[in-house]
Amino acid sequence: MTAPPHPGTGTAPLPAARGPLSGAVLARLGGDPAALPAAGDADPWGEDLHLALHCCYELHYRGFAGVGDEHEWDVALLGLRVALEDRFLAALRAAVPPGDDVDATVAALLVEPVGPGAETGVTHHLLRRGELWQLREYVVHRSIYHLKEADPQAWVIPRLPPAAKAGLVTVEHDEYGAGDAAGMHAVLFADMMRDLGLSDAYGAHADAVVAETLAEVNFMSLCGLRRSLRGALVGQFALVELTSSPGSERLVRAMRRLGCGPAALRFYDEHVEADAVHEQVVRRDVLAPLLRTEPGLAADVVFGIRAAGLLGDRLGGHVLARWAAGEPSLRRPLDDGPGR
Repeated sequence: MTAPPHPGTGTAPLPAARGPLSGAVLARLGGDPAALPAAGDADPWGEDLHLALHCCYELHYRGFAGVGDEHEWDVALLGLRVALEDRFLAALRAAVPPGDDVDATVAALLVEPVGPGAETGVTHHLLRRGELWQLREYVVHRSIYHLKEADPQAWVIPRLPPAAKAGLVTVEHDEYGAGDAAGMHAVLFADMMRDLGLSDAYGAHADAVVAETLAEVNFMSLCGLRRSLRGALVGQFALVELTSSPGSERLVRAMRRLGCGPAALRFYDEHVEADAVHEQVVRRDVLAPLLRTEPGLAADVVFGIRAAGLLGDRLGGHVLARWAAGEPSLRRPLDDGPGR
């Protein structure tokens, strides 16, 4: 039997610049030896900074078409990346309340808000009254992560103590299809994209998504590539695994309402069950042994949970605000956008 293709076969095309920082990074990747600018007072939430970071990080994943592997360790790019990371991190730390009570923070995640005004997220909207063009836009936003699902978290594996490492690898094993490439979550996501008439090519939608989308994934890469932020990446990982089942279930029902096919349904249907199991594994076999061994990481775990939650809320707020105005949430609307 022929193995299924990896989602997004091939490397990503270089995206278009969104400002001087991303323009300089892209020029260097294109062969321009000119000195890179300083980070200066770049907006830590802005399009330019987050595209520049996205491009720097992609060198550590699958790279870009026509860009040599030697750029991964280009000292000038690494120096700019650190400066941009520091601006982003400082903004996150200023925006996120500190804390070190992991148990209380996790317990709060396990209770979904109910009642008037509580059910306001993107998945609630898609379930109640979302249109197909909105669902397709949402999938494009999510593709920046899900076509490499579990890869950013893999960076933390060698940085964990044995028991926590074993627990995290248990979850990662499921994310990678438990030995079956066709069952990899990234492959299932690519199947869904094709079923929805979207390109599943790796990096194909980088020009379409907004800074809020890139920031979510940049935070994962940032924490994965800095050993000092291993606790924060475990916190980000915990947030996803502990909270995604209800949203996935809503998306399955939304897709059924919109008449989507079985390949589209399978990705989120898989996550309803898998993440319900992962919730227990993360609490019992990742968080508990990590904090027994390294109790000093508690504040970092809480920071990771809260920062990831803030970034998710920023993206959700952007998407819903644009849809409420009858406008696309992407920088470049899909061919069958509003009105179709």
